[in-house]
Amino acid sequence: QVQLVESGGGLVQPGGSLRLSCAGPKYIFNIYTMRWYRQAPGKSRELVSVITSDGITNYADSVKGRFTISRVNAENTVYLQMNSLKPEDTAVYYCNAVAPWEQKLNYWGQGTQVTVSS
Repeated sequence: QVQLVESGGGLVQPGGSLRLSCAGPKYIFNIYTMRWYRQAPGKSRELVSVITSDGITNYADSVKGRFTISRVNAENTVYLQMNSLKPEDTAVYYCNAVAPWEQKLNYWGQGTQVTVSS
């Protein structure tokens, strides 16, 4: 089975930084589109950022200019660098992989908790 494994979450003060990572099978990172989502208690799941297999990126307005998504296919890893963190960024962050040719080929990480608090 396909398994995405996330790490890097934790407790950080407002204005601080965290880098999330997501690792998985080599074939996923060669050709799949990778996405980061987040979900806060009582809120709907929000798409945070997207990166295609050839490096095209997109960001939610709420994180644009503060977060950076990247991928290192040789390491089978996608990253989310989060700077200038705000309490509103507190959520469970999920990694997602989707095959460009078939949306049913859609896999998730287990989620990692990010808490921004003083």
